[in-house]
Amino acid sequence: MPSDTLNHSRYIFPFFSGTYFVYRKIDVLRLVSIAKCISSTPKYLDVGCGNCDFLDKIRFYLPNAIGIELDTTIFFLLYKTKPSYVQSIPIECFNPPGLIDVSFVGWMEKGIDFRKFVSKISRCIVTTFDTGGQCGINGNCEYDEFGLKKVASWRTPSWIDVNIELMNKYYTKDITDERIESLLNLKTSSNLWCVYSQTGLSETIKESLKIHFEKEKKEYHNEKYDFESILDELGFRYLCKLDSIISPDKRLWDINFY
Repeated sequence: MPSDTLNHSRYIFPFFSGTYFVYRKIDVLRLVSIAKCISSTPKYLDVGCGNCDFLDKIRFYLPNAIGIELDTTIFFLLYKTKPSYVQSIPIECFNPPGLIDVSFVGWMEKGIDFRKFVSKISRCIVTTFDTGGQCGINGNCEYDEFGLKKVASWRTPSWIDVNIELMNKYYTKDITDERIESLLNLKTSSNLWCVYSQTGLSETIKESLKIHFEKEKKEYHNEKYDFESILDELGFRYLCKLDSIISPDKRLWDINFY
């Protein structure tokens, strides 16, 4: 049986105790690095911040970061007060006094597309989406068509990818260790994180992220959240290669630059 049910729950009930995307501390630090290379006092916006699980990690480094969450019933269900740094308005109605340095879009409901509104207010956009099409309209979550340049991307497992492995290993009855091992060899990783920016910022962000990535590879083991042990245990390790992925970028968290 699992020894850490609290950390398991974030991949079983992400609405309540996690996020609908999987992240490590290095993902947080990458976004913070991007924001700080744009401005010494960056403006950061989390569009659709949900229960603030990811936003609060960002705010540890960028205390002025804010979020938008249209459906604030999530705080009621969690017996939490909506934080003052979260606004409950449609992104279409959000009118900041100046451009947001980094807007993060961690999720768009299936059938929803607010990309053009985020593009209008942002210098840089970081998005993470399920390549299986469980995001936006027909899986379209790219920002090239809105005049932004793609700078970098990296692959991570989706919460569904992790959930499948977790349920197979710990919560499925009458499944042998041999069968679990064979299923592990079939696991995939279907989330993409993509960085887009205004053309004039693309080289600055790219060079800064390259430097950060080299430093990260040396210090990664010192920069982890407790729940990351679940990812390692299930085979979603940092920079590991998954041959089952039908794509050139088979290594998890490896950054591709454009």
